[in-house]
Amino acid sequence: MRLRKRFFAVAAVLAMTAAVLYGSTREIGALGSLEDQISWLSEKETIYCWYSDESMSNYINMAAVSFGEQEGVRVIPMLTDDSAYLEAINHASLTPESVPDVYLLSNDYLEKAYLAGLASEIRDTENLCTLDNFPKAALDATNYLGMQVAYPLFYDTSVLIYNDTYIQEWVKQQADKAMGGGDDTGDSAVEEPQTPTESTTATGDKPIDASILLQQKIKEYELRSIPVTIDTVLEIADSYDAPDTVEGIMKWDVTDIFYNYWAVGNYMVVGGDAGDEKNRIDINNENVKQCLDIYKQLNQFFSIEAETVSYESVVQDFLDGKIVYTIATTDIVERIRKAKEEGAFPYEYGASPMPDVSDKLSSRSLSLTNAVVVNGYSTKKDLANRFAAYMAGDFAHELYARSGKPAAYRHGDKDNEILQVFMKEYEDSISLPKMMSTGNFWMQAEVLFSQVWDGGNIENLLQGLNDQISWQVSQ
Repeated sequence: MRLRKRFFAVAAVLAMTAAVLYGSTREIGALGSLEDQISWLSEKETIYCWYSDESMSNYINMAAVSFGEQEGVRVIPMLTDDSAYLEAINHASLTPESVPDVYLLSNDYLEKAYLAGLASEIRDTENLCTLDNFPKAALDATNYLGMQVAYPLFYDTSVLIYNDTYIQEWVKQQADKAMGGGDDTGDSAVEEPQTPTESTTATGDKPIDASILLQQKIKEYELRSIPVTIDTVLEIADSYDAPDTVEGIMKWDVTDIFYNYWAVGNYMVVGGDAGDEKNRIDINNENVKQCLDIYKQLNQFFSIEAETVSYESVVQDFLDGKIVYTIATTDIVERIRKAKEEGAFPYEYGASPMPDVSDKLSSRSLSLTNAVVVNGYSTKKDLANRFAAYMAGDFAHELYARSGKPAAYRHGDKDNEILQVFMKEYEDSISLPKMMSTGNFWMQAEVLFSQVWDGGNIENLLQGLNDQISWQVSQ
């Protein structure tokens, strides 16, 4: 399951790049003797940046080099193991010589870090953390009890991904039927008329070229092909005469909360938008019940077997052209790019925000924000703050190219059309709560969704989750 593979923690330092001894090689060489070089290096102010995701190495190393040259300091990245990560940071913080001045952490661990003294309120001297630079979801995720305790760096959330080649086929089928071509089952594909014929307007005042009417219908169905509600997907599934390669219209991982929480995210309240308010627990309410009832009915339509499905299998089915729609996280963008580059994905594709549950019930996706934290035990907080802000802001335009992670910074991926869809979804998303007392919430919610999908009693399941979480936060 996706959320079980995320972070946490560290037992030993695994890697450290030679390039981070910044003064660059060129500068060191100009100093002459080894004794001069060692003396020169020892005079440079040094901070340490810890992280546990190896895919971030290229980005962090380059950010450290760039910032180090700009500021005349050294930033030493420390790639660590991902077990007992926060505990390892705490242990290292007790050794003055190697305190992790800056480190990366996901937002759901920020309360634990702050209460342990490992996170401090940031010194946002450049006024970076504003709505002009970050979505509200990013600022909420890195806010604890009204304090901004980290800089948002990158995020993950889910959107609707679709095979646009198939969708365009459906559009043409529907436009052709609307023009009187084909039959009611939509067997025939649209063909442009070889010789334009004429039709009349509703008033009969002026003849209209049939080819113009056809193009109008195509544009109309193109707009209708982007699902506003989940009913749109069902309508397309009912009316699409799909090629033999398509095994199903829509399929997603129904076992992972990350791809399912959208159905209740707008109404299930656990800690409020910032996920840190213990008195804001509202899980078993009428809107959530209605959302889950619709979600439950989707099993009857799509017949996805929870025992056999996984995110990996779903993505592979999409790449193989076996499904039209899926729900995916940001990693799919790079996977499709590589597949197209290798010739393994001969289709066009697109992305759209998650459709609403119904015309009366809104959807809201789950998100996870990974942030840059300034260690409360650091004796170099000013420098650490500047480097954290540099990674999250000025250097964010390098983030996706060097790590495959989308920047939480609004201006970081503005030229990537698909990532802008993810950003739009992220803006309205709800983060995992950061309260230590709700640390197992996502696992319990995952169980609830699995049981609902298999036909469980919604009322009983919701009440059980509500009682459990309410009891946990009251302890």
